[in-house]
Amino acid sequence: MEASTDQARSAFGNEQDDATYQKAVQSKERYLRRFGDDSKTVYHLSAAPTPVIGDMLGVRNLVISPDGTPLDIRADAAQAPKPPTTNRTVEGANGAPVIVGNIRMGFGHYRISMAMASAAHAMGYTPYWLDLASFKDATGSKVIRYQNDLYSKGSRISQRVGAFNKLVWEPLNSEGFRKLSYNAADQKNAELCVPLFHDIDKDIPYVGTHVWPSQAAVHAGMTHVVNAIPDNWPMALHLAEGSIHTVQTPSAYLGYHQLRGMDPARQLKPMPEGSIYYTGHYVDHELVSNIPKDCARRRNRVMGGEPVRYLLSVGGAGAQQELFAAIVEHLLPYVRRGEAVVFVNVGDHRKVWDALLRSVDGLRSEALPHFEGIDEVARFATAALDGDVSGVHAFCDKDIFTAVYSSNLLMRCSDVLVTKPSEFSFYPVPKLMIHRVGGHEAWGAIRAAEVGDGTYEMDDTAEVLSMIDSFQRERGLLGFMCDRIEDAAQAGIYDGAYRVIDLAVNGAPTLPAVR
Repeated sequence: MEASTDQARSAFGNEQDDATYQKAVQSKERYLRRFGDDSKTVYHLSAAPTPVIGDMLGVRNLVISPDGTPLDIRADAAQAPKPPTTNRTVEGANGAPVIVGNIRMGFGHYRISMAMASAAHAMGYTPYWLDLASFKDATGSKVIRYQNDLYSKGSRISQRVGAFNKLVWEPLNSEGFRKLSYNAADQKNAELCVPLFHDIDKDIPYVGTHVWPSQAAVHAGMTHVVNAIPDNWPMALHLAEGSIHTVQTPSAYLGYHQLRGMDPARQLKPMPEGSIYYTGHYVDHELVSNIPKDCARRRNRVMGGEPVRYLLSVGGAGAQQELFAAIVEHLLPYVRRGEAVVFVNVGDHRKVWDALLRSVDGLRSEALPHFEGIDEVARFATAALDGDVSGVHAFCDKDIFTAVYSSNLLMRCSDVLVTKPSEFSFYPVPKLMIHRVGGHEAWGAIRAAEVGDGTYEMDDTAEVLSMIDSFQRERGLLGFMCDRIEDAAQAGIYDGAYRVIDLAVNGAPTLPAVR
């Protein structure tokens, strides 16, 4: 299957110079030599149950067909359990399929994918999970896994070596990925994923939660592709011409529309009308639909003198581990006095939890582990919504779906989410924003601070610990954030995932491009 057009030569009418194009071609050729050429291979897919979110969100997982039978996705969706009726159900949806194309790169893109699947399910569609990194023998999957390993390694080094972070990692993540020339190589490399789309009908609604799955779908000729851009900082990395682009904030809308700063040597042509939309934040239906009840519970807890509940989400491979250790150590006296409760989710990185136990004196005797899977996490989180909780609770599971979705369950029964300004910046829970990992994340904290549902980004440990002390002394600060969350919900700011699904199903409206 050949790519439909050569998207590496230009982006929205802005031509790439020949040196950039040739470099992109060479990048693809290097990967072909390294991982093999499967462009003539026919991959047949089938739908299988998805761990954890299969039962919770009705998600079907696209995998290689075990018997070589081609996939009929519409027939499969017709036989799947029908989604429940909700206040978001779309008349006529009837369980029709919607594909969420994604990759695991840290937890962020999986988390956004779950939000899209949740919204689709609530709207009456059957969501399908297409992880382009999950196909063991496919060339495109091998390339994605290789690049993800490099990114993870760079992220870890950036937290240990200040000079590397300042001179390499921050500039790469803020200005390097911003350049239009960066998009060319990604477009070429995304062509390597096209064989995986052999069985997928071209007009199936498709949402890409990372640019590579979006680019791959466009190259494969799919006609209803939405490219859900995660970052609040405009970067050419996230461009997938031929798709509908969506962003979570007004500032990102204007920045992407103008391709702001993506080529300092020239003024670029803007994105054409109908190619980009501001949708609002990408948030799961289960969180959006429970905002009033969850905010009311938080107010009752914190203003009623109950312990303040902190959720620490330690993503990736444990970046910022020293900071998290300092936070836990600072909170332990509050915990022992019954004034705070700590939830620590280390995802699928058990070694991170073990390192925290070694780093924080007394933590081992205080902590209760919850390592038995999503059912245990769900029981704990449900009981904690209206029940009493004390102490320190640790969550970890080697299953990636449990690792990611556990934070979703725990958010509802938490009072403060302690997180770097990643995809969590856009979630409807009071947030304490610690220092970023990568320059592009800075604008996530700016958005949270402007909406008022999170703090500004805090650069050093002393500042973070001071904010915790303020939360403990002045409970009204958390009430203030809950007020802002409810205001934002009323304004539809957290409805972005529903609007993305609508764009994938129905296409771009005639006018206006802004919601």
